[in-house]
Amino acid sequence: MLFRSLAVAKATEVLKTQNEKTAKITVEVSANILKNAMGVGIPGTGMNGLYIASALGACCGKSEYGLEVLKDLSAEAIEEAKSFVNANRVEIKLSPLDIKLYIKASCWSTSHTTSVTIMNSHDEIVEVCLDAEKLYSAADGKSGCGDNHEKDTHDLGLTVASICEFAFTSPLEELGFILDSADLNMKIAQEGFSKRYGMQIGQTIKNTDLKEIFGDGILSYAMAITSSAADARMGGCTLPAMSNSGSGNQGITVTLPVVAAAKKLGSDNEQLIRSLILSHLIAIHIKTYLGRLSALCGCVVASSGAACGITYLMGGSYKEITYAIKNMIGNITGMVCDGAKAGCALKVSSGTSSAVQSAVLATKGICISENDGIIETDIEKTIYNLGKVGSAGMQSTDSIMLSIMVNKHAGLPECL
Repeated sequence: MLFRSLAVAKATEVLKTQNEKTAKITVEVSANILKNAMGVGIPGTGMNGLYIASALGACCGKSEYGLEVLKDLSAEAIEEAKSFVNANRVEIKLSPLDIKLYIKASCWSTSHTTSVTIMNSHDEIVEVCLDAEKLYSAADGKSGCGDNHEKDTHDLGLTVASICEFAFTSPLEELGFILDSADLNMKIAQEGFSKRYGMQIGQTIKNTDLKEIFGDGILSYAMAITSSAADARMGGCTLPAMSNSGSGNQGITVTLPVVAAAKKLGSDNEQLIRSLILSHLIAIHIKTYLGRLSALCGCVVASSGAACGITYLMGGSYKEITYAIKNMIGNITGMVCDGAKAGCALKVSSGTSSAVQSAVLATKGICISENDGIIETDIEKTIYNLGKVGSAGMQSTDSIMLSIMVNKHAGLPECL
């Protein structure tokens, strides 16, 4: 959501260099961005939607903060942004371009127009214009707010086997940084337990009155802390989440089930570190086959990574880890992405449950057959098949989903 605010903030800052204030905003977004932005909460505001996010970018955003663009949010800025939206000074358009991640924010003052384009990466500004003059273009070889030139796992030739070898054998002192993801995401999980965020899925699962239903083992604890963090994040919590593949929810899902398993199993610090490295890298590897945005819910990818981390903590090796991935792909591949919203925490909970189940089966030598669906004997081919289904195979699903959502929300004031 906040990269829409980032684009508007940058465009507003360019107007300020001309001693002008933003009077009107138009934000043109790709279909996937529109879908993913409709229901997600804006941190610290209690509101959701593209309109208020865009207005806040103009009222208090600072592009120098990157994706923390609204870090200086205040009550005054929120009221100003609401007035901006209610005065019909924000317009949202669907881009005709066939680019999955695309935002172009245009801001008008009394005498100038600025525009800022973000494309392909959530914080990568590729063009800045003032009136008819192009002030910056990524084609010039300069850096924007982000860097979209890193190699992906295809370029690096990574495989599940090479990731396992790295996670199992690399010097521990080179991997310890990954504990930051556990610390950061546990904090937002605890915040989710403390207040009534979103659907309160984490609180409900943790409720001691329901132990006869959920129990008190790895499964319930993993589901509770993971969905609690997603509840808070989708509900507008201002705490940061450590992301994976550009997504906070994926970062939460790839991290916290592994943390939960390590705690319940009594794993030592080294085991936790190596399992988290394994979980994060497997998720990144699978995500490469899908692209940044897909009709497939990112929870499928992230929870597959978590299943691998849990499998390792339960004594599994490379073979069992491939079993865990296949069990996950054979189970929840059909979970669709219908935008970012409070209900994402429910999907995160389901993915976490599947991750624990898949890991348990894998460590007992149980693996879904290569005769089933898109599963193949070779793990890399299986992951490739998942990517093909989630990208090319579900394009029409993505279009239909967007059409339903746009028609449902037509005419509703998103800032209210």
